[in-house]
Amino acid sequence: MLTPAEEMGLGGLSLAGRVRKAFYQLPEDAVVALARRINEEALRRGVVYLREGVREPIHIMSCPVTVLPDQLSYIHFVSQTIHNALKRFPEIYLQDFAVRDVLRLSPEEEDWLWKCWGPSQRESNPIFGRLDALVDFTSPMWKTSLKFVEPNLSGIGGLHLLPTAERIVADLVLPLLEAQDEELHLEPAPDIRELLMQQVVDHLEAVGRRARNVCFVEPKYAASGPDEQEALTRHLRDRHGIKLMHADPAELVLCKGEVCYNGDPVDLVYRDYSVLDLVELQRRGVDVEPMRTLFRENRVISSITAELDQKSCWEVLTDPQFTQNYFSADERQIFRRHILWTRILSDRETRLPDGHDGDLLEYVRREHETLVLKPNRSYGGEGVLIGPALTQAEWEAAVERALADKDRWVVQQLASIPVGEFPVVGPDGHVHVEPFHIVMGFAPTTDGVAVLGRASQKQVVNVAQRGGICAVLVGHPPGRLHGPDVPR
Repeated sequence: MLTPAEEMGLGGLSLAGRVRKAFYQLPEDAVVALARRINEEALRRGVVYLREGVREPIHIMSCPVTVLPDQLSYIHFVSQTIHNALKRFPEIYLQDFAVRDVLRLSPEEEDWLWKCWGPSQRESNPIFGRLDALVDFTSPMWKTSLKFVEPNLSGIGGLHLLPTAERIVADLVLPLLEAQDEELHLEPAPDIRELLMQQVVDHLEAVGRRARNVCFVEPKYAASGPDEQEALTRHLRDRHGIKLMHADPAELVLCKGEVCYNGDPVDLVYRDYSVLDLVELQRRGVDVEPMRTLFRENRVISSITAELDQKSCWEVLTDPQFTQNYFSADERQIFRRHILWTRILSDRETRLPDGHDGDLLEYVRREHETLVLKPNRSYGGEGVLIGPALTQAEWEAAVERALADKDRWVVQQLASIPVGEFPVVGPDGHVHVEPFHIVMGFAPTTDGVAVLGRASQKQVVNVAQRGGICAVLVGHPPGRLHGPDVPR
């Protein structure tokens, strides 16, 4: 007898198989032409990454990944549970010195946290983040495969790239698939831009701002990184009754008690800027008081809570000394099932993955085949070391370097990265099927969850590392699974 979860996983496998069958019925010359058109549309619609000022199209996988509606509902429930737990971290940090040691902040960051966290933030704490995870939607054990790798609580990538890539696949690929199989009906998951805008509207109401002037704040003149916010601002300006602006923090000013940009008052900010970035600007003579005012008045998404965004957040959610004190039994069950065991690397005793207390460094040196080593506060896949890819000597040397580094590192349980096969047009002009590692990012709100799929032939999957985007589309299985042990 299959469990409902197992039956659902087999339904996901059946749907994915049907999509792949339809795709591989396309003639090779049609697949080559499709890849060329997708690349052209990526450039035209701004699915690009800036590298030293040069716009490079981000690779979009031509064959979509699929998820069932019930799978997406479970993902929403789990990711929202974790998301809500993270939103409580400022209260926990400010009252628990052991948590402060795990989520260690610089004196400047801690000063901002103390001064910008208050009753308004406790009542309405706007965080728009992405939780990176591994999951195999086509496995009967798909729920067991769901493992959350790390949080990203502010300035998340993909707000423009993700829905635009999905729209390109929907426009160019879906008609070809449906021509091969008329029973295929796929659609994008919730639009991450619309989820963000709903949170913006809800929070404007919560803080009592009626003018609805929203400013996207980022390193506006950077020559490297995803080229998103200007395109995102244009898109949302055309669709919503909100005035949207796009500014660098240095362009904000205080005028008669109001934060303004180009003479217009700013009601709310969506930021792609950390407090440490603002501190650095201040050292260079930039007036950052407008941003501090916005934080203090709870008019920033993501709020000051996002300054606690570290990979070591998972230690707080996987160590019983914390979870028993601050989280419910239902929350702890979600954490145990789906969050990877993670610890700040240091010489100490801690609860190990087997449930017993033990020497952390001894365990790390002994079990390197099952572990990953990461810089605690880096992003973009930088510095990640996968234990099985290193010799014992290389691993031990890496551990020693990490222990000596002034910036802290975490060690994390290794999880299986799902691998999918995607068609690729080779240098010879022919289509080859090649394996890619797949990592998901889930952006949950009360209204839904957006899904960011990324694929790479490297085990560290990140667009900054020249990974690609795979559109994740929602569909229904082509029919219930019937058999002697499957109830109808």
